[in-house]
Amino acid sequence: MESRRTEIESPYAWLRLAVSLLISTIGSIGMWSAVVVLPAIQADFGVTRAAASLPYTVSMLFFVVGQVLMGRLADRAGVIAPVILGTVALSLGYGAASVAPGLGTFVAAYGLLIGFLGSSATFGPVIADVSHWFARRRGIAVAVCSCGSYLAGTVWPPIVQHFSATAGWRATHLGIAVFCAATMLPLSLVLRRRRAGAASARGAAAAPDRGRRPGGMEPATLQALLMAGGVACCVAMAMPQVHIVAYSGDLGHGAARGAEMLSLMLGFGIVSRLASGWLADRVGPLITLALGSSLQALSLLLFLPFTGLGALYVVSILFGLSQGGIVPSYALIIREHFPPAEAGTRIGLVLSSTIAGMALGGWMSGAIFDHAHSYQAAFLNGFAWNLLHLAIAFWLVRRLAWRVAPA
Repeated sequence: MESRRTEIESPYAWLRLAVSLLISTIGSIGMWSAVVVLPAIQADFGVTRAAASLPYTVSMLFFVVGQVLMGRLADRAGVIAPVILGTVALSLGYGAASVAPGLGTFVAAYGLLIGFLGSSATFGPVIADVSHWFARRRGIAVAVCSCGSYLAGTVWPPIVQHFSATAGWRATHLGIAVFCAATMLPLSLVLRRRRAGAASARGAAAAPDRGRRPGGMEPATLQALLMAGGVACCVAMAMPQVHIVAYSGDLGHGAARGAEMLSLMLGFGIVSRLASGWLADRVGPLITLALGSSLQALSLLLFLPFTGLGALYVVSILFGLSQGGIVPSYALIIREHFPPAEAGTRIGLVLSSTIAGMALGGWMSGAIFDHAHSYQAAFLNGFAWNLLHLAIAFWLVRRLAWRVAPA
């Protein structure tokens, strides 16, 4: 047991973090590839734009469920089990998609293999695992690992677009299948060791208050509040992230400028995640969550009066700097107030709620635009959801003001 403890924040722990970040960046391709090839899928299968959007929608819905199941598997068998399963599923999924005879098969490959069993294994479970290998620097470690999805959104779209345009989307999907297997399987061998610290039962016993009545609440109540907060913050977050390209076009700036604004959001979101991890190690994840939510609410309002091209670039940067640290804060809160043996499942539940919030917020903003013929009301709707998140965050700060020693 002592040797396990000495591995926390050891050189191996940092190596494990670097490998986890790589695995997450590669595996999160499933969150972006369907968006890039949407026009090609529509043309090749001869379907409507709405039908061609189904691969992304279905894969994200299955991703939400897969997060929870993969988290539970990681709690029971170690993170290497979901990572290997996810790698095999990604390779099979992209291989099946490359030879899909019609849209139905393509959607099934994305939903069941790429979303449900594939990319879901390389996000929440990996973040939860990293949290076990750090104590004093847990905030920055979790923040670094959670950057995988943002890095994937920065790196993968231009690569997929390039090869789809030059070799075709089918050959590109087959190439992705080979690349995932060739890179992720060797990387996963680094994760063979079981998590640092005591065994599950002893780890739970070492923190007798954790998972019983945190802050005087039932564990299920705290879990539900965190999940409600996850939905609320990401409904608000989705308005700029999902609709900034269309919004830029409506303002006469063009879709290309909107895409640049989205890239700025994601890029500065990485900066925000790292800064928030550093802050969480010093003031705690609850205060970090409340601060990030406050800044996100402010930056959302700035989209209303500032519609010029230069101003939108600045506001997009501010939005990225405000919101990036919100999601990893949930993982840190879970680790402070629940038994380590439940981390994968509970973090998976909360992260799934954030994905559900992004999906709901993206759809809701579009529906409001269709009704009001303006994005102003959609921004205000996002702000209202952000206020709900602020209420939850500040209530939790007040209720759980004490700090818990990391485990």
